This record gives sequence, C-alpha cells and structure tokens, in this order.
Amino acid sequence: MSDSPGSAPAPTAAPATPAVPEPRPTTLRQRLAELRGPDVAPHPLDARALAALAANPGCGRRALLDGAGVDKTALAAALGSPAPFGQSQFAFMRGNAFEARVKADGGTELLRLLHERMGAGLPAPVPGEVRVPDLAAVGPEGRAARTALALREATEAAGAARESGADGAWTLLVHPLLALEVAGSPAYLEPDAVVVRPDGRWTVVEIKSFPMIDSSADPSKVGAAARQAAVYVLALERVAGRLAGARVDHSVLLVCPRDFSNLPTASVVDVRKQLSVTRRQLTRLTRIEDITAALPEGTRFDLARCSPAELTAAVDSVPAAYAPECLSACELAFHCRGRARTAGAVEALGRGVRGELGGLTTVGAVLAAARGAHTPGLADDDPTVVALRRAAALRAEALATARAAAEGTLTGGGLTEGAVA
Repeated sequence: MSDSPGSAPAPTAAPATPAVPEPRPTTLRQRLAELRGPDVAPHPLDARALAALAANPGCGRRALLDGAGVDKTALAAALGSPAPFGQSQFAFMRGNAFEARVKADGGTELLRLLHERMGAGLPAPVPGEVRVPDLAAVGPEGRAARTALALREATEAAGAARESGADGAWTLLVHPLLALEVAGSPAYLEPDAVVVRPDGRWTVVEIKSFPMIDSSADPSKVGAAARQAAVYVLALERVAGRLAGARVDHSVLLVCPRDFSNLPTASVVDVRKQLSVTRRQLTRLTRIEDITAALPEGTRFDLARCSPAELTAAVDSVPAAYAPECLSACELAFHCRGRARTAGAVEALGRGVRGELGGLTTVGAVLAAARGAHTPGLADDDPTVVALRRAAALRAEALATARAAAEGTLTGGGLTEGAVA
C-alpha cells in the first residue's frame, strides 16, 4: 500500500557499522620473525654464538640479532663491513684428524685422560667394555631425544651397579645433540663428547686443536673454549633436571695436542664462572621484548627487501657495546668498530680504558678535560678529570724539558762538545 500524499516518510534503519576486529596480540616469536623477514628461516644458534654472547653480555645489538635468528655474516656483508671468519682448510683438516685420533678405539685415549685427571676413586675404563651408544636419529629433534634417552639409560645403569656393589661401566656419547631454548626457540648444540662416569656424573669433553706447551695453552683460547663448554654444561643441566640422580660436572676436560706433536694431553677447566654469565645472558635474551619495544617503527633486518641504507639505519638503532675483543667473536665487529671510531667513542680503545674514564665517553671529551675545559656532567674536582689534567701537565713538562735539552745541545747547526761526550 503506497503512502498517502503529505504523510511522513517511514524511518529508515541506519547502516550497520562494521565491527573493527581487535588487533591480535603479537608474540615475541612473531615479532622476531617480522624483524628478520617473514619468509626468512631463523639462522640457527650454536654453542660458539652463545659463548660469544656470554663474552659480551651488555651488547643489546648482538642479543637482538641472535635472538631474532638474523644471519650476521650476510648482514655484515650487506653493510659493507664483512668479517673474515672461519678456519683455514689446513686448520680444519688438522683439527678433524686430531679429534679422530682422540676418539679412536672406542675413545680409549680420551677415557684414559679423563680417568687420569678426574677419575680419582673410580674404576679404570676397560677397553672394549666402554658403552658407546648409537645416537643416530631423524632430524635434530630425534637426535636430541635419542641423546636424552642414552643419558638416562647410562645413568640408570650406573645407579643399578652402585646399588649392587658392582663396578659401573663408563659410557661415551660421541657428538650428542642437546636442545636449549633460547628466546623461545630451540637451539641445538653438539659437544665433542659427553662421558657418563660409573658414579653417574656427566662430564663434557672439549677437543681443540691449539697446543698445550709445557702444560699451558693460550689463555684467550682456553677462555673461549671454557665459555663454549659452559653452554654445553647448561644444556646438560636442563636434561639432568628431568632425571632422578643425574648430576652434571661443572668442570670439563679440555683435550689438546701436547707441545708440537699430535699426541693428546688434557687439562681440567672449571667453568662455574662462565656458566653463571651464560645463565644471566640467556635470561636477558628471553626478555628481548624490552629491546624490540624501543625500536623505531618499521625497523627490519630483511636482507632481501631492505636496502643497505635501511639495514644500516636498522642496525644503528639498536645499542651496541663494542670492544676490541669483538673482532674475534662477532661478525658485525668491523661495522661497530667503524661506528665507534666515527663517534669518537672511548670503547674503541678497550674495556680497560673505558672503565678508567668513568663519565667521559668520547675522545673529544677526554682531550677537553685534559686541557682544562669544563666537562658537562662532571665537576672539576672529579677524580678522573683531576688525573687527566695532572697527566697532561706532566706530559707538557716532559716535552718542554726534552725541547730545552735538545736546544741546549745544538749550537749553530752543530753539536756541542758536551753533546758529543
């Protein structure tokens, strides 16, 4: 029926406003995936990378890039500052040959060294009676599960032997695979060997190709090996936490060539300090959402989609803690060194110098303080400022004395009789 003339039009319903879906919360794992690129698989972390993190725990840049799984080698090349990392082919072959020699005959020499250095009160390993379980499995998850099973079986067998009063057997796990969660993702670690002793204790064995000369080795290389071994100990502790009676030794066996030969020798290295640092750093990695929250909008490290300028801006937006030691441990060290030098940062001179200079963070500020200029944020009686001015005064006095001595021994372009004498 049509409306009659003059009647009010029927009210029409207002168009329904489409509901705006609430944004889904972004997990840390999703955020890290966005940073490295949606189609980029995470670069796997290994014990060497985690050990390098422990060596420089204050570097937010490395923590974020490693947590996000960014390939730092490719990133450094894209930034124009590639790092020459890696062993030479000769060193690689020599290391493999030495490791094979140590593990030959069912690990007879390796276990002899372990018993000699760390096996006081335990029965000596008998060649042919050492258990060497097969750890082969499909995929890293399968290998890690097979390793955990072998550790459990060896620990239970050692416990049963002790209860019966019999001598327990030694168990050697060659290249076991351990899983360690890092920033929400599993990292798979492969130590050279893990030994389950007759008393049920698990011991990590690190085999390195640098020599021990007169029973001592390069301290920097031993320190790097200790940090790497501490990562393995930490991963083993996670496995041991799920097994009754399992104990992980906080001392590791470091096996190296003796003197200049290819004969193995060993040393016991206590890694409790390195283990503590690694725990703290991995705890910090699990909280890298604090670092990502401070990043500028749109920051990405996607090598396929970002230009070198965009990558440079993204990297520089993350605070770094550069030190000269980074040159031997981090793929981005040459880029960070260049930035530190450009900014005149005192970190480029070393951690020791940085610690001595207190609140003076740039070379320019140090020189200004030494010349007597007022330094913002520091009083004139600050101990660092006083020491710098005293050093500058001593230097000027020494130069003046040397200059006066030089002028006093020169007469008319020739040497005086006293200078000749």
